[in-house]
Amino acid sequence: MEYRWFYEPADQNKVATLQKALGVSHTLCELLVNRGIETYDEAKQYFRPSLDHLHDPFLMQDMDKAVARIEAALEEGEKLMIYGDYDVDGTTAVSLVYGFFKSFYSEIMYYIPDRYKEGYGVSFQGIDVAEQEGVKLIIALDCGVKAIEKVAYAKEKGIDFIICDHHRPGKELPPAVAVLDAKREDCTYPYDELCGCGVGFKLIQAFSKRNGIPFDYLEKQLDLLAVSIGSDIVPITGENRTMAHFGLKKINNNPRRGLAELIELSKMTEKEMTITDVVFTIGPRINAAGRLETGNKAVDLLLSETDEATAKAVAINTNNTERQSLDKQITLEALDFIKQNPKQIEKKTTVLHQAHWHKGVIGIVASRVMETYYRPTIILTTSNGKIAGSARSVKGFDIYNALHECADCMLQFGGHKYAAGMTMTEEQLPRFIQKFEEVVSRTIEPEMLIPEIVIDAPLEIRQITPKFFNIIEQMAPFGPRNMRPVFWSKGVEDSGWSKVVGQDQTHLKVHIRQNGSQAIGGIGFGMADKIHIIKNGKFDICYQIDTNTWNGNTSLQLKVKDIKASV
Repeated sequence: MEYRWFYEPADQNKVATLQKALGVSHTLCELLVNRGIETYDEAKQYFRPSLDHLHDPFLMQDMDKAVARIEAALEEGEKLMIYGDYDVDGTTAVSLVYGFFKSFYSEIMYYIPDRYKEGYGVSFQGIDVAEQEGVKLIIALDCGVKAIEKVAYAKEKGIDFIICDHHRPGKELPPAVAVLDAKREDCTYPYDELCGCGVGFKLIQAFSKRNGIPFDYLEKQLDLLAVSIGSDIVPITGENRTMAHFGLKKINNNPRRGLAELIELSKMTEKEMTITDVVFTIGPRINAAGRLETGNKAVDLLLSETDEATAKAVAINTNNTERQSLDKQITLEALDFIKQNPKQIEKKTTVLHQAHWHKGVIGIVASRVMETYYRPTIILTTSNGKIAGSARSVKGFDIYNALHECADCMLQFGGHKYAAGMTMTEEQLPRFIQKFEEVVSRTIEPEMLIPEIVIDAPLEIRQITPKFFNIIEQMAPFGPRNMRPVFWSKGVEDSGWSKVVGQDQTHLKVHIRQNGSQAIGGIGFGMADKIHIIKNGKFDICYQIDTNTWNGNTSLQLKVKDIKASV
């Protein structure tokens, strides 16, 4: 696949000012300015996160109402239901909020909707269960901000709602006692990129502040937050970065029993886990429960503090193995369909439907197909007589807005800029496919259909030193809007030792120097076809800096992103 390289130099006046304040290299200051860090105090807060930097939760619209309603419920002995979505964000949020209140209040239950019988978000069935159980207050996590009819239905039954969501609200808010969502137009909370679990954390932070509960107790919940922040792909900036930083410390030093069991099963006990490790090892296992069976299994594990956690973790790990097999099979079917239908490749979108595809993995399949053909992609299946789908978008294109223009062709939809879900009738499908292609073709910029590598800064090979790398590592945790830096070195040359490697000879091992510098090695996965560029003279290379351990020795190496002939 061909990539376009994008490099936009930071404001050099800001870089110079920051360099004077910090006394570090120009390159490091450029990295910081590109991340919105322009002063000494901002840099100090970035490199030395503190939980004191968390915002006052009462700055969030309706927070005072939410806390007051919970206090009234506890005083009256009302039964509470903690309701959450079936994915990682929803199940960690339920585990966090339920676990917090359960530690001192017994009249409480949790509820995770069935992905297949109830679908995403607040359901009428869930409300009926609440009524049967005598629940008077539902706290909905990671869902509910668009559940207008359902919240009204609950209100008719004498059940109040507190909504903790982070998805975009519609024009009208549900008739809840409180709607906690920093994306509300009338909410002035300083940070609007929290995940659902993060909003739940702000709720218990506010309750604790009002009721004199030590913050030390809240810190115990940060391992769940780190899992949610990483897995829900929210920006690793501001409060998210602070909470992820301390959450990772807890995961690595003293995780709750359920997480410890999953870490053991994923064979990650020999290294310090990063956000990337969380995303690719813990997150999929927690998600697998809701994808193949029920999200209740995930919550049950995350709340478990006994030896039973071992068997529960093994069961979830088995779900994940089954999930991997399913998504691999369906991805192959989807890619084969595209190969057999060349006209599909000419389109600006990919929309595929097969009734037998497993609803629990279509989001994963959408991501894999999107990465292969780099088009806004929707994978659809049939479930309970309706067509349900997951959408994934390319960088820069707001798929939520595109779906909004197709709202008349769906029963419902919801999500984010880059990921969304929807349901429709079989009769609506042909018109939806046509209209979605029309909307995307009209609104997408041609360059958005070519994958982009964003370069943070140019770098001379001689600048790559252990000291420089150690400072880069302090910029972690890495994730959206705080990615591991990508560098660009121009006019490098092969030392003579670069070669194609791997059992199937698809990878590229480079050994390069620049202007007489000491040579450095690197690896480019799946880049064997670039060997002719390396052997034909000077070339430009973009990469991340990583380490390689061999025979007990650790050295710096380049993780190659792309190579182009120098011009």
